[in-house]
Amino acid sequence: MSSKIDVRSTEEIRKRGIEALAEALGPVDAVRFLQSFDLGRGDYTKERSPVLDLELDEIISEIKKRRKINQAKES
Repeated sequence: MSSKIDVRSTEEIRKRGIEALAEALGPVDAVRFLQSFDLGRGDYTKERSPVLDLELDEIISEIKKRRKINQAKES
């Protein structure tokens, strides 16, 4: 007994997915749903390194420093 696997192209999956969203949510909310996804920007690997290499006391010190700067700007 053999069973056939239905393999769809990425384009077909996208098309069916958008159709399902539009049917379930309506066209306007389907578009709003799709727009809610943000892939982000930048290079996470490069940007996380300076933060992850800090000690807790360095992080606290930087927070206090920035708060002081922000308070001075508000005054």
